[in-house]
Formats: sequence, C-alpha cells, structure tokens
Amino acid sequence: MNWERLSAELTSLLGLAAPPIGITFSDAPPEGVAAYDAPMPEPTPDGRTGKVPASCVFWMEAADAVFTTAPEDHGNCSVGSLTHGIIPLSEAATRADVGELVKSGWVSESVFPEIPTMSSKPGAITYAPLAQAPVDPDVVMLRVNGKQLMEIGDAVPDMHIGGKPQCHIIPMAAEQGEVAASVGCALSRVRTGMDPSEMTCALPAARLEELVGSLRTAVSTDDSVRTYAAEDKARFG
Repeated sequence: MNWERLSAELTSLLGLAAPPIGITFSDAPPEGVAAYDAPMPEPTPDGRTGKVPASCVFWMEAADAVFTTAPEDHGNCSVGSLTHGIIPLSEAATRADVGELVKSGWVSESVFPEIPTMSSKPGAITYAPLAQAPVDPDVVMLRVNGKQLMEIGDAVPDMHIGGKPQCHIIPMAAEQGEVAASVGCALSRVRTGMDPSEMTCALPAARLEELVGSLRTAVSTDDSVRTYAAEDKARFG
C-alpha cells in the first residue's frame, strides 16, 4: 500500500492535528532503521526500567521520528509490556506498578486475564509517521478528538470503544483485525502528556485502504447532514 498517500488522506478527511503513525512488530529490528536513543534510569526494586515511562510514550515520539525499539525499552510499564506480548501475565502480576494499580482500586485482579495481548513476544517494535514508514506496519495509530472519533464510528459501526488500559487497542488491531478506540486512561495520560481532548484509535494496517474508502463515504454523508442542520438551525436566528 501507498502509506504516504493513505496518511495524507486520513489527515485530510479527519482534520488530524497529529500525523497517523505506523507500528510494526517483528522478529528482529529492520535494517537501516535507527534504534530509539535514550538512557535507561536505574531499575526500581522490582527490576523495572526502560527508555520511556511506558510503551504509549513511543506513540507521541513517533509523530516526529522513525525508530525501532527493543523489548527492554518498554520495560518500565508492566501493563504495556503485557499488552505488547513482552512479558506474560504471570510476570506482570508480580510487579510493583501493577500492585499499586490494584491497591488503588483503579483495576481489579480479575480484569487482567481479559486484557487483549499480542500472542508472541516481538524481537523489535518499530515506530514511524505513517507517511515515512520504513516497513509495512501492523497497526496505524491515530490521536483523535470527539468529532473525529464520531466520523470513524460512522465509517465503522462495529468499532470497539473502550477505556483502560489505553494500550489494549494495539493487539486488538494487530491480531484481531479490529478497529479499536480508547477514551484513554489516567496512567497513559500522565505518562504521555496527551491533551485532555485527545483519544486514540488503532486501525489494522492491512485493512487501511478499505477503511479509508469507508471513511471517505462517511465524511461526505456527515458533511451533507451538517449542511442540512445548519440551514435548519438558521430558522431560529
């Protein structure tokens, strides 16, 4: 697929403020793609560290850069490591950060087995603005507002919309082929610095041509409805 063209059309149709990004899971780092360059802080007592506070931070960084990451780069957030297939649930459950989330009442232990996860551990995860994708992505990630999510929902009526953890939408798109959106989660919003108005939507990259076509129709229909609504509203002065 022509990722540059599809990125431009997604941005234009939805009026995106942040560019779509591509996320690729692979057995090894792609040739010629620079590794994400950042120091790792000293590990916590339970051994957690990484190059960023959580995997979702890479979504923000990829708006402006092309890079690949190793599994250990994601290691500070046990929830992200779980959803990305980097560690199993049995390991995530022993980590102090998961313990804090359960202790606070933010999530219950019973929820964890139901969280979607990648089925196998990746050797590398590569991120890039979709228009500059160095390898074919598995997931196209969008940062959207309410109106933009509405239009995606009009194009994909069976879209999944959930909440925490925000990163659960990655395996849903990559492995289940679903269009999946999240209203976000407190953990991710603090770590990424996402704008309060932003939400996220993960698209299965293999379906992107089809999805852009559906979105094209939905946006055109919504434009017609907006024109009608504006004319009807004008009667009220």
